[in-house]
Amino acid sequence: MAKASTPSPAKIRVIACGMIAREVMAVNEQLGFDHIDLKCLPAEYHHYPEKIAPAMDKAIATARDEGFEHVFAGYADCGTGGELDRVCKKHGVERIAGPHCFSFYAGNAAFAGEADDLMTTFFITDFLARQFDAFMVKPLGLDRHPDLKAMYFSNYTRALYLAQTRDAELEKNAREIAAYLGLEYEYRYTGYGDLTPALAALKP
Repeated sequence: MAKASTPSPAKIRVIACGMIAREVMAVNEQLGFDHIDLKCLPAEYHHYPEKIAPAMDKAIATARDEGFEHVFAGYADCGTGGELDRVCKKHGVERIAGPHCFSFYAGNAAFAGEADDLMTTFFITDFLARQFDAFMVKPLGLDRHPDLKAMYFSNYTRALYLAQTRDAELEKNAREIAAYLGLEYEYRYTGYGDLTPALAALKP
């Protein structure tokens, strides 16, 4: 069996959440990057944040074994309570700044400035606008037990669509999600927010 070739020192392994895979690729295309090697952990870890840090630990170790000198974590803290930061520090790896993707899409500074007003906000991203049924409704059992909807979402008062792209179909989906949840709908075009400078810094 032929031995896998060692990646060029210019290559950078980005280990990202599956929820932002499309966005990472889009930003790389905008930046004209061809040195990013993207690997994703399952998007479903959004529901199980305790799995993120151990999975990242293994993924970074694998990247090192494969010869990648430069590895970047395509995650914010994402509910790990600092565990992801401990893993990144262990391996000397940086991650995207912020508590979660909603924050870095909105811009971490702007998000922090209105954090109190966002306490009862359910966030929708392009990913959720595309995958709400498969990613939220079915895993949470809302299709089988509609009464659970009030249990999961009763503390929310509005649904805020943080749009990465200007897409009429996705906005239609987001409006339908808000209506399904019985929440006031708001729209905000953010583009890729702080994801762009985070990836732009990954120069070979």
